[in-house]
Amino acid sequence: MALRGITKRFPGVVANDDINIEVQRGTVHAIVGENGAGKSTLMKILYGMQRPDAGTIEVDGATVHFGSPQQAIKAGIGMVHQHFMLADNLTVTENVVLGAERLCGIGARARRRILEISESYGLGIQPDRLVEDLGVGDRQRVEILKVLYRGAKILILDEPTAVLVPQEVDELFGNLRDLKAEGLTVIFISHKLDEVLAVADEITVVRRGTTVRTVKPSEVTSRQLAELMVGSELPVPQLRTDAVTDKVELSVTDLTVPSEHGRPAVDGVSFEIHRGEILGIAGVEGNGQAELVEALMGMRPSTGVVRLGHGDISDWDTRQRRTAGIGYIPEDRHRHGLLLESPLWENRILGHQNQKPNISGPWIDRAGARADTERIVAEYDVRTPGIDVAAASLSGGNQQKLIVGREMSHQPRVLIASHPTRGVDVGAQAAIWEHLRRARTAGLAVLLISADLDELIGMSDTLRVILRGRIVATVDPATVTPEELGSAMTGATDDAPTEPAGGDSADRSS
Repeated sequence: MALRGITKRFPGVVANDDINIEVQRGTVHAIVGENGAGKSTLMKILYGMQRPDAGTIEVDGATVHFGSPQQAIKAGIGMVHQHFMLADNLTVTENVVLGAERLCGIGARARRRILEISESYGLGIQPDRLVEDLGVGDRQRVEILKVLYRGAKILILDEPTAVLVPQEVDELFGNLRDLKAEGLTVIFISHKLDEVLAVADEITVVRRGTTVRTVKPSEVTSRQLAELMVGSELPVPQLRTDAVTDKVELSVTDLTVPSEHGRPAVDGVSFEIHRGEILGIAGVEGNGQAELVEALMGMRPSTGVVRLGHGDISDWDTRQRRTAGIGYIPEDRHRHGLLLESPLWENRILGHQNQKPNISGPWIDRAGARADTERIVAEYDVRTPGIDVAAASLSGGNQQKLIVGREMSHQPRVLIASHPTRGVDVGAQAAIWEHLRRARTAGLAVLLISADLDELIGMSDTLRVILRGRIVATVDPATVTPEELGSAMTGATDDAPTEPAGGDSADRSS
């Protein structure tokens, strides 16, 4: 497969500029680049979701033109999106055949075909299980099975390891090797460069919309690869030299959040975050992290006591908590972080409508908000043609940088950061981490929720594990490995260095 001279322009920006990539059959070919480098646009072109302004796509030596994903699928190209597209209330079989009923019907023949594919590629999928009962790793494999069922010979995987623990990543990589052994081709999009180096046969670096270089993993280190992506040297992280203070900024006592399934989503959780401390919460997604964050922000009913400093804020609504000094980086930036059709300067106001520089007296201060948006764009390197473009026009990573800049701009006492660098490239990730470290040194208390175990280990002063809505362990981020942390997250804690769940760690270098 080859992409030759692919160019795609949008108003005010060239997303792809003469992209050239050749992918060998039966290989894993990784594509890496900064947010806004043009990777997503390129994959949408390859999958028929957008048409290029110039250039050609070749599959098996023949030039093809895709006007829709259906045409790409017919040519043997399938795409597994970062956010799973599965119906929880349906079985695996029902999810797989949905929209492809003409292939093998919807009954026993379809089920047999699913089993054949699962066994051929070592996916280990049980066709009759409900998707809502599957873990994240199994859901990932169901998505892969969906495209294989439709006859895909070229698989596009967009950030496939974003929500997987190390053990699940190893299983996925084993699946990819099986696919490769059967002659299938995988295009692997990821920001996790160590994983790219581990699984890819070749790596193409895209920067500012054009291809920079294609390398083999044996030719580069992860740092060299990152510097190819950003076009300059990355900053070296500084070790922490100060200690966490004794002042408690946020305390949570016996917090319980009900769920519609009977068992509490969060069950009797207690912890403290001190001034100048980052408390990390590790857990497989779906174990109560989202409900915990929403309860702390006043977005979801709960019982228990939440204190900001010495004040009880348990009964406060979301605006009161925000005004009192709680910043919020939401897990879902589209639902809770942005108005996608509104310009960037209006999104800068969002959640801070009653605070300067967004107001002057009782009125919105457009000039103040616009000027501060310009500052955030420059300080946080938000790649945009201007502050009047809609938030929807930015890449996911640039949307995230805008949110982080907005929340940090009001000098919060406590920052609740839910997946703050998800979908962000390595250069922007390093910059966001540095902003958080500086704010921590200045006294910010941070609750960090993340699926990136390296991020949790590297950033946290104290690290707790949540499982089925309960805090089950405290691990030492100075000594724990990602594999040990992954074991603790899945309940296999025998090998993980743990402390009692209520223990606190005051000093941490990171």
